Amino acid sequence: MLKCPLLLCSSLLALSACQPSTTQQSRQQSSPPNQEAQSFYKQSVDVFPYQPVDLTAPYIDCPLTVQEPSEQYQTAAQSDYSTPGWEQRVAADWQFFGNNNDKGRLLVIDQRLTDDGMTYRYLANGNSQNERYEPWSSSKVMAITGAISQARQAGVGANSLAGEVPIADLITSIHTYFPFGMADGNSNAIASYFINVSGRDYLTGLFHDDWLKLSNPDIYLRGAYGSVLFDPDSDNWQDRATKQQASMPRLTDNQQDPGYLDYRCDTCGLTGNKPMTTLAQAEWLKRLANHMAEPSTRHPDLQEEDIRTLFYGTGHSDVTHQYGGMLMGISNLVADAIAKQIDAPGDNRTKLNQISSGKWRIFQKLGSGPSETRKRAEMVMLAHVCLPEYQGGRAFTLAAQASVDGYEEWQVSEAAIKLQALLDNGMARLLSPP
Repeated sequence: MLKCPLLLCSSLLALSACQPSTTQQSRQQSSPPNQEAQSFYKQSVDVFPYQPVDLTAPYIDCPLTVQEPSEQYQTAAQSDYSTPGWEQRVAADWQFFGNNNDKGRLLVIDQRLTDDGMTYRYLANGNSQNERYEPWSSSKVMAITGAISQARQAGVGANSLAGEVPIADLITSIHTYFPFGMADGNSNAIASYFINVSGRDYLTGLFHDDWLKLSNPDIYLRGAYGSVLFDPDSDNWQDRATKQQASMPRLTDNQQDPGYLDYRCDTCGLTGNKPMTTLAQAEWLKRLANHMAEPSTRHPDLQEEDIRTLFYGTGHSDVTHQYGGMLMGISNLVADAIAKQIDAPGDNRTKLNQISSGKWRIFQKLGSGPSETRKRAEMVMLAHVCLPEYQGGRAFTLAAQASVDGYEEWQVSEAAIKLQALLDNGMARLLSPP
């Protein structure tokens, strides 16, 4: 189990120790921690999330009410995601949340179900949707789906064992940072294993010609989350139902992947070796969440079972939890931001249950860390939200990033406060009555 605050063990630190360096320790001694910010971090970030009271149905598609079409939204066919340049064709307001991004970057892909099918609108602040940043651990979602996609090509899927460990356990442990089932809780080591299984050329291709077809060529995933790698003691994944096996070779060093780049490679810039944008991250997750509704935009090779394993951890071996996966992603930042907009009695979890008959869902992945390169402490949130019944049913995907001056580890908690304010203001604007 990790011995220091979960998210502060960043990908820039050696996972074998998960402790600050001597230089970092001296910085910490010279600048006293913000106790209020640290308290907020412990109460709102480094926590298991609220859970819906009704988890009877592990649905992927959000159960929305059919509404009248709106010119503010467009269907997938209208935007034509199959050809590059779709970013210019979608229904969008890139300044919906304000005309600047001094308080952070926020992008929401809002959904509306009509008789014509699912429709979407893209909302951002300060035209920040294409600004690059380091995603930290929020990019682990991409590593997971890339690995499962490669497994599907080899004949198995997410309902498999890597050695003797269920893939669902590994996925959940990535999101909780704690041991789960047979997974040991070393989120960074597990995610680095998934990147190596995927291949960095393959993952980067998914952002471009092989799937998302983003216009921004400077988005890629060519790094890792540390030098320590999860080792399943096997080069095979085995389907738990059919017993079919597929070769999923292990690497003993991230640099054995020809697609690997050093963090400060010649072409990487200050954002490192896996730079992303709010648009890139949100679009990836939005397409996963609409796997059933939009066959034309499905992640290559993934099946419904794979998405359900990612979202709910179905097939896990942990006897103390009904579900896992992204549903168990740590923090209540998004949930609290939404609950603050709900005019109902009770605490925030109670409010969410009241407005949705307990069927709400938040699938999320948080990432954060202090960057010596940028002299900033940063936090990123990637989430898909489903609120059945509320305002006719609301579903949306969001990516948000906030940072503060300074790069001591405790200052990540100050970035968390800034991110909470960004989400609070965003949800107030998004969920305001028509």
